[in-house]
Amino acid sequence: MIPRHIGLGPRNLPGLRAPSSFNRPILTPRYQRWTQPRWTSRTWESTTTGEGKTGHIDAAPNESILWIDNLFPLKLSGLMRAPWKSPDQDLSGLMKRFENSTLGILDPINMVKRAIPTAVPVKVTEILPRLKDGGAFVKFTYPANVPATEIETAITKYLEEKPVRPFFSPFRSVQAGLVQGVPWLEDLHRFPKVRLRVEFVPKNPGEEAVELSQETLYSMFRRYGKIADIVSQPWDSKVLPKFAYVDFGFVRDAIMARNCLHGFVVTEELGGGKSGTMLRMSYEARAKPHRIWDWITNHPRIVIPVIVALLTGLTVVIFDPIRSFFVKAHVTQKFHLSNSRIYRWLRKQTSDILSFRREKAGLAGLDAVWTHRKDLIDQIQTWLMETAETFIVVQGPRGSGKKELVLEQALKGRNNVLVIDCKPIVEARGESATIKQMASAVGYRPIFSYANSLSSMADLAVQSTTGVKAGFSETLESQLQKILQTTAGALTDIGISNRSKTDSDASLPADAYLEAHPERRPVIVIDNFLHKGDSNAIVYDKLAEWAAGLVQSNIAHVIFLTNDTSYSKSLSKSLPDRIFRHAALGDLSPDVAKKFIMSHIVGDEKSQPETAEEDSGEPSEKGLELQIQPDLTELDECIGTLGGRLTDLEFLARRLKAGQNPRQAVTDITEQSASEILKMFLLPGKATSDGEHKWSVEQAWYLVKTLASSEALRYNEILLHGAFSASTTAPDGEAALEGLANTELITIKTANGRPGYVTVGKPVYQAAFRLLADDVVLAAKMDLAVLKELAKDEAKTIDKAEAELALLGGLPRQPAQTSGRITYLLGKVEGAQKKVEAYEAEMGRLKKVLASQY
Repeated sequence: MIPRHIGLGPRNLPGLRAPSSFNRPILTPRYQRWTQPRWTSRTWESTTTGEGKTGHIDAAPNESILWIDNLFPLKLSGLMRAPWKSPDQDLSGLMKRFENSTLGILDPINMVKRAIPTAVPVKVTEILPRLKDGGAFVKFTYPANVPATEIETAITKYLEEKPVRPFFSPFRSVQAGLVQGVPWLEDLHRFPKVRLRVEFVPKNPGEEAVELSQETLYSMFRRYGKIADIVSQPWDSKVLPKFAYVDFGFVRDAIMARNCLHGFVVTEELGGGKSGTMLRMSYEARAKPHRIWDWITNHPRIVIPVIVALLTGLTVVIFDPIRSFFVKAHVTQKFHLSNSRIYRWLRKQTSDILSFRREKAGLAGLDAVWTHRKDLIDQIQTWLMETAETFIVVQGPRGSGKKELVLEQALKGRNNVLVIDCKPIVEARGESATIKQMASAVGYRPIFSYANSLSSMADLAVQSTTGVKAGFSETLESQLQKILQTTAGALTDIGISNRSKTDSDASLPADAYLEAHPERRPVIVIDNFLHKGDSNAIVYDKLAEWAAGLVQSNIAHVIFLTNDTSYSKSLSKSLPDRIFRHAALGDLSPDVAKKFIMSHIVGDEKSQPETAEEDSGEPSEKGLELQIQPDLTELDECIGTLGGRLTDLEFLARRLKAGQNPRQAVTDITEQSASEILKMFLLPGKATSDGEHKWSVEQAWYLVKTLASSEALRYNEILLHGAFSASTTAPDGEAALEGLANTELITIKTANGRPGYVTVGKPVYQAAFRLLADDVVLAAKMDLAVLKELAKDEAKTIDKAEAELALLGGLPRQPAQTSGRITYLLGKVEGAQKKVEAYEAEMGRLKKVLASQY
């Protein structure tokens, strides 16, 4: 018996056994004894894994195997992939459907019968269908005097003359080939491919195999179909056993070659060596050539810039119009609820039930302020009606009412006003948050702020691998520039949106039209400009450049609101040849402050319902007059202490309405301000040099203590004091003063364009400073810290002088020229020592105070 490997196929073909034998005509007189061939009882008795599931097929003498291809569609091999199903059961059901089909001529068994001519002297003994390979192994017996190759030749010639085509493959007929090797019929999930891996193994273990040449392989495999390529194993490869790749043009040709030549032994005459070489074959997936993708990956210097350009163009084409639309909607408030007709109608109908307005008390109080500043409001409105390529700057301390004056008075009733608050933009943490806040301020959406971080990482990865910067990421400056440019374009469209074709100047360009009609330009209000000074200066620089472009192109009016007196340094970089239109707001005078408080309280009384007046039995205004009249003198004194800062006055008015008397209210406000100063400036750990704070606790205390007894200090006098000139934590005295001014502890006044003197940041701080200076324990603690700083500085002076004296004393002889220097150094040591002793004595007294008092 000859063992033969078997593989994936059906258990048998149930129901496909021939019910009876069939007669075949005689091919030649030589084959007369084979004129009555028949199907034997062994037909269809093997399983998918061979007889007994051993993986082999037994062949008797004068028995051969024929492979008949193209009996089943290859796509049905997917039915074998379900691991929980038996392939025998699947194929059994499939074969039953084939047998029960009405298309009998297309049944696989009929195609097998039609493929074998009746003139061939063979007796079919067994058929093993191979669904995965799309064909079947046909075992047959033949006469001893007839070579099997003649039978193969006769069948092949017959199929060429009378092709048998299955219904699923009308262009490829059934093919037949004699199995010359030992086929392996496996039921693994290995499916046919056009590439065959042909391994060269020895016939018997221990013997030596020979690597066949491409010519030999071609002569053996070409008969089964068109060969696309033969790839030999690289000469330096250490992989064993040796192998070669044979690529066919069609999958069925590869199937035919593998099933016919697997296990074939190449003899010495054919080039297989003395002991012969066995061929072992398997399917292998061939890597498909991706030429376009390979070219893209191999040319990153060209492809990456092109991709960036395409993405940029796509962004411009798709997102820029959307973003411009949202900016226009944000400026014009087209979709704002308060502009809705339904909303206005509801507000009018329910004005006596619901409150859609500010408190009348607040409005009445501010009316007194606006009456006092009527000239300034008129001046700003006049500037907005003129054509001038410059900025309007409204400067004043924090809490002086800059924003209310501009938005609620100067721009009252004006459309197309864009307010940009710099405070949230500058205070945002990180570039993504800064971009998001800037976009939100102008209505720029959609914005993908997180994409900048992702693109930065992608750019870094590409640069590290290719050496070329891809350009995916954009800097903060470029992102802000893109947002502001889109906003400028939207503002231009808004300015000319009301232009009619019938106007005499309708044909003018946009900039010329807006120059002729300044009243139609949008107004940009940039609030909190130079908030936190130099922090995030790039935002202020970009806003100033953008605003300069707007006013020079006559696109919009720009109003800056700032509390920094040195604003001209920043704005002059953008408009160096222009004089800014400046409007200064200060603290209110005592008379106006008193009117503000009185009108605030009277307005609150007038806002009470009429029913309350009836219940009281007398007019509310008269009752208010009786309440305030006894405290008028006290109120005047308290306003002098509180100052004319608008926010502080409004705070006082609220406390008076709550029932407090003026003195008690001012005392509470002063104590609250003192607590804020103590918490923000005088507690330990408040000295930093991170760009936000550049001052020390000792410097802040020196200003608090000195300004408590003096209304103003000379700027240079402060810098010469030891707390600023000898500080170890904040050695830059001018930066310390600037930082304290930015936090509004002090105000730096100018004289002839230079810093001249220093005053308190808010009028109420004068009283708060006195309150802190009168605290004996706090004063002792802070003076002790200042004295320690001064003592350290004097100790450094002594160390330097002693080091130089030691150097001079180490000379071999003392030259006469060094006597003056030695005397000077000794005087320095003596003076510094006396100061240290005085400091130590004072520190001892202060320590006693701290130890004895609470």
